[in-house]
Amino acid sequence: MMRWALALWRNADGAVAPTVALSLTALLAAGGIAFDYARMASMDTELQNAADQAALAAASQLDGEDGACERAVAAARSMVANQTKMANDNGGLAVTIADPGVCGADTTIAFSASASIRFYQDIGKTNPSDDDANAKFVEVQVDDRVANYALTPVAAAFNSGQMHAIAFAGLDSAICKVPPLMLCNPNESGDPDFTVANYVGKGIRLVANDGGGIYGPGNFGFLASGLDTNGVNGAKALRQVLGLEDQVGDCVHGDGVTTDPGNMVSVRDALNTRFDIYDNGLVSVCGKDGSLCPPSINTRKDLVQKGSACTLLDQSKGNPNGWRLPDNPYPGAALPAEGQLAEAQAMALSPTGYPHDICHSFSETGDCSGGRIGNGTWDRYAYFMSHPVDYPGLTTKALVDAFMQTNLGTKTPTRYQVYAWEMAAANRAARLHTGVNVNGNKASSQPVCTPPGIIPDTTKVDRRVLTVAVVNCGAEGVKGKTPDVTVTKWIDIFLTEPSLARTVGTPTENSDVYVEVIGTTKNATEEGAVQLVKKSVPYLIE
Repeated sequence: MMRWALALWRNADGAVAPTVALSLTALLAAGGIAFDYARMASMDTELQNAADQAALAAASQLDGEDGACERAVAAARSMVANQTKMANDNGGLAVTIADPGVCGADTTIAFSASASIRFYQDIGKTNPSDDDANAKFVEVQVDDRVANYALTPVAAAFNSGQMHAIAFAGLDSAICKVPPLMLCNPNESGDPDFTVANYVGKGIRLVANDGGGIYGPGNFGFLASGLDTNGVNGAKALRQVLGLEDQVGDCVHGDGVTTDPGNMVSVRDALNTRFDIYDNGLVSVCGKDGSLCPPSINTRKDLVQKGSACTLLDQSKGNPNGWRLPDNPYPGAALPAEGQLAEAQAMALSPTGYPHDICHSFSETGDCSGGRIGNGTWDRYAYFMSHPVDYPGLTTKALVDAFMQTNLGTKTPTRYQVYAWEMAAANRAARLHTGVNVNGNKASSQPVCTPPGIIPDTTKVDRRVLTVAVVNCGAEGVKGKTPDVTVTKWIDIFLTEPSLARTVGTPTENSDVYVEVIGTTKNATEEGAVQLVKKSVPYLIE
């Protein structure tokens, strides 16, 4: 008996079974924890992916225009269709975002830490946005979900708790392959956001700041843009980017820019090549024949040509040839009380360019209530009646009204609308001519110095349209070379006339640039984009 008991004691057969039995509980617990942790981690990834996509969708709408925040909310909530397969809280598969209600400029919705969608003015989240214009960044939080643990030792007794995900995004813009230009908000004190819709069709008289001091409302200047000018700098570099068709400028950041001092008078000659005017000193930039700096196919302007010279006639030096003001330029005699030139006066004018707003037309400073900003009322009758070759038979205001309504769809077209209509393929032959005799000189609305001129399309930008940065120069302290200047808006402007000193007609200085606002610069893919140069891409910050 003792021998048998001792043998049994020493027998090790089947010893593993108790060990396995004793450890099975721990093994099952570890496996359950691993499974449930994987469920929780996967659900976190699902929620974060949804938050990221929602934030990107929302950021894509932050263009500073009216309704931007509302569109951003709609994009975040409706354009994201993510699902969570790992949440098992009876909340369905959809990942959702709570509706924060109205947003942006509506101040009845207060900013709160628990809001599902929050807008900020800055990347540091120190200044919540209070309107559409300053909503630059968006933070999106998806609704809470729960993963109930299934294989943890006490089944369903534990869960992940309320889990959500947050993403923060912004809209990064760049303006590429355009002359690096900026204008100081001419209404900085009254409209620091520069509400573009309020200025479309209005003329703005821009004056260069050549003194190097603080830039003021309505000043015109330049931006530093990393120009690829083969070592050329200063005025010659600016001539290149203002004159060349194939722009050598690098992309300019859409939000913060560096201003660059420049002498407008010294570079205006390159700007004037867009009007078929080629002054001295441009050979190294534009080539001997000027072909590197072509004009628009529509070179309508308030100048006539004496002889065949393509330079501005310098009357002070007695040069006999070149582009010069005609004998009877707009506006001619005093403006009558009703605000438009009389029909007889209009028909007696030399062929005019696209004239200034009437309130800018009779003194150097003008009497526009907006100062350097006009009111959009320009003398359309004088324009059409002063071109009897291009517009025969328009001898009364009633006939002009009927013509504009029929052909342009309105009796009050902007100058840019008329310009674009004239150079459309169906209208060029009848509306744009060369060599029209004006008292021994020639008026030409098509290029004669460097034909045939540029017709804008998806690959060629309009030579008389510029994309410029609007800057609040006073608030930004712009003076000479100033870094990290906030761009209020990027806009497209129409060059209505060449830059030169005018002592008759509508007075200007040779550093003035008179423009008409077309509208906000559009993204390259947007319908109606003029320059096809703006690129806006939403990006995740965190």
